[in-house]
Amino acid sequence: MRHILLVEPSYQNKYPPLGLMKISTYHKLKGDFVQFVKGCNPSLQDKKWDRIYISTLFTFYWKTTIDTIKYYIKSANSPKNIFVGGVTATLLYDEIQSELGVTVIRGLIDRPGLLDSDSRYIVDTLIPDYKIIEEIDYEYGLNDSYIAYATRGCPNKCKFCAVSKIEPQFVHYICLKKQIRELEEIYGIRKNLTLLDNNVLASEYFEKIINDILELGFEKEAKFNNKLRRLDFNQGLDARLLTPEKISLLSKTAIKPMRIAFDFIEMKDIYTSRIKMACDNGILDLSNYVLYNYKDTPEDFYERLRINVMLNKKLDTKIYSFPMKYIPLDAKDRSYIGEHWNKRLLRGIQCILLATKGKVSPRKEFFEAAFGKNEKEFIKIIMMPDEYIIYREEHKNNGAYDWRNLYQKLTKNQRIRLIDILSCNSIKESVLKTIPSSNLRNLLAHYVEAKKIGELKRKQSSEKIN
Repeated sequence: MRHILLVEPSYQNKYPPLGLMKISTYHKLKGDFVQFVKGCNPSLQDKKWDRIYISTLFTFYWKTTIDTIKYYIKSANSPKNIFVGGVTATLLYDEIQSELGVTVIRGLIDRPGLLDSDSRYIVDTLIPDYKIIEEIDYEYGLNDSYIAYATRGCPNKCKFCAVSKIEPQFVHYICLKKQIRELEEIYGIRKNLTLLDNNVLASEYFEKIINDILELGFEKEAKFNNKLRRLDFNQGLDARLLTPEKISLLSKTAIKPMRIAFDFIEMKDIYTSRIKMACDNGILDLSNYVLYNYKDTPEDFYERLRINVMLNKKLDTKIYSFPMKYIPLDAKDRSYIGEHWNKRLLRGIQCILLATKGKVSPRKEFFEAAFGKNEKEFIKIIMMPDEYIIYREEHKNNGAYDWRNLYQKLTKNQRIRLIDILSCNSIKESVLKTIPSSNLRNLLAHYVEAKKIGELKRKQSSEKIN
């Protein structure tokens, strides 16, 4: 019997590590002892393990990931007995292997013999071991949901997306009924169904997939324990592949919300037509992912958000938008700035999303309060000091009011200078003395004062907790 340690680094994430959960099932089938841990644990580091598996997520978690691997590297008899897989392992394979000498698994474990040469198990097809995540003090989301795949991969190969590198072959059909029935036998019936397919609409067997979903009890208005069930294609649907026939099929299911990506303003017409088509088929609860900081401008990012708000008003839909900041596939942190963006604008959006908990309300009055009534007002809002954005109501009649008046008085060149200063410096009182324009100098003083207010609040909050 081998002793196996499964490790997920300590970054925050909503979904449980399905890869590690399937590896757990594999080793238990082999008769091995398995333990799962989130992050670095001294008591487990001190033990010797026959094999350690470490999962990876986005490349911008590079430091956390590498620190975790180094933490456990002496806990195995050899670095070769540490297996590292997942997104970062696939995208930055050579760097991890050359730096640490561990065994790196690229892509899916979708063939026999990848973990043990004498094994015939295909790990990716095994039922995830949900018991291991119940043994740790960390709450993942989707506790009441089956998590599964009906397809694998995506034929699009978009440059901003890693799917084609992690799942290079598009698999048109994976039997959902088999997966869910096996899960039910072990863990019982769950209320919801979350599918992590990257482009289910590209499947030649889409109608068959929908029929599987219906047979599993996820038809429209279906209930479990007197509560409505939900189907969620969590990675989103490709608007370009949504036909009247496919939307008609989706409308028969318990889909809520229907997620559609709106990555580029050039998709405006096709996106709008698909939303109307969904509405015509009785699908009113929708959600979309809005990519920004890629090739877009702040203005067209705002326009995409506003289009959703106007569609809600016109069609009586509920479209919640979730902005997603673009980070290059090989970036080791989140500092990337797109060609039409700057540090201050990106920070301003982050502050708005902190206040709105990451989503954009479908209601016009809430949207305009958070993002402004037009593109110019939006730019003005995200240029404000952080405290004025996050705590808008608290500052609207004092600091923010004065800031707006001063901002209006700036010339075009002064506004360009303002962006340069905010993008390059942490504003300090010493910087203010070097600014010849009184309007610009007085405006920048607000950033110094707002920072002091924020630091005081954080200190008071910390004292309350302690």
